[in-house]
Amino acid sequence: HALIKGTRGNYTVHLGSGVVHQEGGTMLNILPVHSQSRGKLFLPFVDEDPKTAEIMSKIVLLAEDKKIKDPFILDQIR
Repeated sequence: HALIKGTRGNYTVHLGSGVVHQEGGTMLNILPVHSQSRGKLFLPFVDEDPKTAEIMSKIVLLAEDKKIKDPFILDQIR
């Protein structure tokens, strides 16, 4: 698991499945949006595996959770 300390909470991301939990056990449903639907997301590594890119993007997103504007994700965090 990756342990993430954000501004709005603390989270874990399972490095195999990408499942996200907020501290206290609540699972967060964060759905990936594939790059062709929203433009490219630059990650500082090269990896062709879409699951790795999904997991890394969730980690980056949660590490900077005060920048999240998606109301679906914010409702789950609160």
